[in-house]
Amino acid sequence: MANSGLEILFEGNNFLRLLEGLWVTLKLALISMGLSLVLGLFLGVLMTSRYRVIKAILRVYVEFVRVMPQLVLVFLVYFGAAKQLNLNFSAEGAAILAFTFWGTAELAELVRSAIEALPRQQTESGLALALSRSQVYRYIIMPQIIRRLLPSITSLMTRMIKTTAIVVLVGVVEVIAVGKQIIDMNRFDYPDGAIWIYGAIFFLYFAACYPFSKISQYLEKKMQEGGR
Repeated sequence: MANSGLEILFEGNNFLRLLEGLWVTLKLALISMGLSLVLGLFLGVLMTSRYRVIKAILRVYVEFVRVMPQLVLVFLVYFGAAKQLNLNFSAEGAAILAFTFWGTAELAELVRSAIEALPRQQTESGLALALSRSQVYRYIIMPQIIRRLLPSITSLMTRMIKTTAIVVLVGVVEVIAVGKQIIDMNRFDYPDGAIWIYGAIFFLYFAACYPFSKISQYLEKKMQEGGR
């Protein structure tokens, strides 16, 4: 007689496998976000430079990547770049590279707009005090930019965690792929198992994203209070 219900989650090591899949999801998002932070800050500053050619090239990159669906970007890296450039990407490596391209473009645009929103007098005052331009960015501009962007950064982190679900299509065994494997292996013993597995995945994503959402709300509230 076929079984059904919650038991599928605790059959063997099914739930542990889901947690391992969630860790793969978080690992991809965290590595991609870390690389995006470094590159996004750097490119965002370059986008405010006086060199029009650099600004134009970066603008094309940012607009191109931001309007492209993330799934297409993953496919381009995994299938297109690997073949055309004769590179042997693992599925996880291709996913990290694609999400880093995306995250960098998003953050670069945020940094650019935040820098341009600052009063120009701050830069002029720093230069008048005999600070170099790099020192002005380091000690005056960047601390303000990072503080202003913290809510947006945590929000982007949440989006990145959720968007990693698409990497199952290039063979990454993350939480969605693990869930599908469990469902396929138990489809006769647990005919109603899919709703429990995907329900558990829903709550795992919620548990992973909710802290970042609350952090973002808290930071936005603190910024609003600080601006009064």
